[in-house]
Amino acid sequence: MLKIAIAGLGNCASALVQSIAAARKGKLDGVIRQQIGRWQVSDIDVVAAFDIDRRKVGRSVGEAAFALPNCVQVFEADLSMFTTPVLMGPVLDGVAGHMKEFPDDQTFLVADQDPVDVAAALRDSRAEILVCYLPVGSEQAVHHYAEACLAAGVGMVNCVPVFIASNPDWASRFAAAALPLIGDDIKSQLGATIVHRTLAWLFDMRGISIDRTYQLNTGGNTDFLNMLARDRLASKKISKTGSVQSILGEPIPAGNVHIGPSDYVPWQKDNKVCFLRIEGTGIGGAKVELELRLSVQDSPNSAGVVLDAIRCAKLALDRGIGGALLEVSAAFMKTPPQQMHDLEAQRQCDAFIDGHS
Repeated sequence: MLKIAIAGLGNCASALVQSIAAARKGKLDGVIRQQIGRWQVSDIDVVAAFDIDRRKVGRSVGEAAFALPNCVQVFEADLSMFTTPVLMGPVLDGVAGHMKEFPDDQTFLVADQDPVDVAAALRDSRAEILVCYLPVGSEQAVHHYAEACLAAGVGMVNCVPVFIASNPDWASRFAAAALPLIGDDIKSQLGATIVHRTLAWLFDMRGISIDRTYQLNTGGNTDFLNMLARDRLASKKISKTGSVQSILGEPIPAGNVHIGPSDYVPWQKDNKVCFLRIEGTGIGGAKVELELRLSVQDSPNSAGVVLDAIRCAKLALDRGIGGALLEVSAAFMKTPPQQMHDLEAQRQCDAFIDGHS
């Protein structure tokens, strides 16, 4: 089995666990790659998990995956195979102060327990890869888990916009420890960022200069509630904006581009809606305007990519490759150490999987 640990048993983790369960029953459709090396989705097992919510800590991963405030769509209800207990992680900056203003079923209820030693728990579980799904803005907490990975000899897939893989100091430390690192900030399987990147590239490739663009996103899960705090949103906006700008030959002036989460709409639950607009100019000053509305289930959209990232990290472990995985991160993350066009990133990621990179 491919043994993983999960930091943060929120909606995205729930969709990930459901996907693994569905794969074991032969019911999982829509994955990007059925097999990576010798690893299938059904080979993944959750051997350690960390959270801070009292409705999750102490329960099995299978039970915690559906505990409030999670609101993910249920597509595989039987998670009884995941019996690993959820451990109390360090709170640090993992909970935004404003979330206390909202009803209990929409926010965290912090458990009255002392945090475990994360590194020791990772060692005891024999986890090989940690998937970091902590809330946006949890700088201290993400750093804590990254340190624990280095201490325990565990690779890391960083799904959030705290810059680890794209930070040369962290990347060099993982390389020195011969541990794979994939990050930062997961792309969705078909989400707002990859659609925006593709359309911006199309404008650029066809000679239409982009004058202005925005991407406005709304949702009703705890991720969007957390990002109502503007200070916690900063890294997310940097990550999403940089991802789109990187695809262009000449970046759009900062005042003419706005990309990022825009509001929390409770009744949307895990449904994320993107409103995208691009204004451009072609030959003779002819104007081109594009508007798009994209609606997705946010957490399964994330899980579809994380399933591949986990298995690529395991390939790297099997091959003794440490440090930031450039081609894999470029394919799966919004802020990788090295940005690439999506087609090139996919080509290089496939070459890595085939052992030709």
